[in-house]
Amino acid sequence: MKAKSETTSKEKVIAIKGVTKSFGDYQVLKGADLNLYKGENLVVLGRSGTGKSVLIKIISGLLTQDSGTVNVLGKDVNQLKAKELLELRLRIGFSFQNSALYDSMTIRQNLEFPLIRNKKKLTKAEINNAVETVLDAVGLMQTINQMPSELSGGQRKRIGIARTLILQPEIMLYDEPTAGLDPITCLEINSLINEVQERYKTSSIIITHDLTCAKEVGNRIAMLLDGQFQRKGTFNEVFDTDDARVTPFFEYNFIQ
Repeated sequence: MKAKSETTSKEKVIAIKGVTKSFGDYQVLKGADLNLYKGENLVVLGRSGTGKSVLIKIISGLLTQDSGTVNVLGKDVNQLKAKELLELRLRIGFSFQNSALYDSMTIRQNLEFPLIRNKKKLTKAEINNAVETVLDAVGLMQTINQMPSELSGGQRKRIGIARTLILQPEIMLYDEPTAGLDPITCLEINSLINEVQERYKTSSIIITHDLTCAKEVGNRIAMLLDGQFQRKGTFNEVFDTDDARVTPFFEYNFIQ
C-alpha cells in the first residue's frame, strides 16, 4: 500500500503557534505548533487524551487556549466577535464521529436543514439541487427518502459528510472518520475523503487512530506527543523512528 504524496501548496489556511491548554492541573497542550496548507489533507495522530479533539475545538472557537495564537482563514479566532465567529464557522465543515444526524428527519430533511438555517434566500429548486449534488458526491442518491435508522454505519457516515459539504466549506475537520466501521467500509470512507479533497478543493484535518486511513488520505502526518507536535512529515517520515512513543502505533496497526 503506497502512502499518499505530499502537496506542494504553502499557503496557510490554519496557523497554530505556541498553543497551550490546561484543565485544572492537567496540561493537555504544551506549546503546540501546526499549519494546515491550502488543498492538503493533514492527519493528526496521538493517544487518547492527548488533546486532538481539544485542538479541533480551539480551531473552531468552541474552546479558548490559555496562550498562543490560532489563525484560521486569515482570522485570529480569539479576536472575533460572535457574529464574525459564526461566519467563520460556516466556512468550516465538521464531520463528527457519530455522524450527528437527526433521527426524526429523512435524509433529504437532514441535508436541507443547514441550508434552510444558514442560507435563507435559496429557492426550493436550489435547495433540491444542492441536496442531490452532495448525495451524488457520496454515492447515496437512493437513500434520499429514507430515515437514518434504515442506513448502515458506513452510509450514515457518508450522509454526515454530505450534510457538511452542502454548505461548501473551505476547511473540513474529520473526527475519527473510520471508527467502528468494518475494513471494507473503512476503505470506502478513505476513498470518499480523497474524492472530497479533489472535487471540492478542501483543506482538511483528519483525526484518526487508523493508520491505514492515515496512509491513504494524509498528504502529511502530525503526531501529538507530550502536548506538542513532535513528529511531522509524510507517513514514512513520521514512522521511520525507534521512538518508543511512536512505534506502538505502527505495530498495533500493521504487525499481527
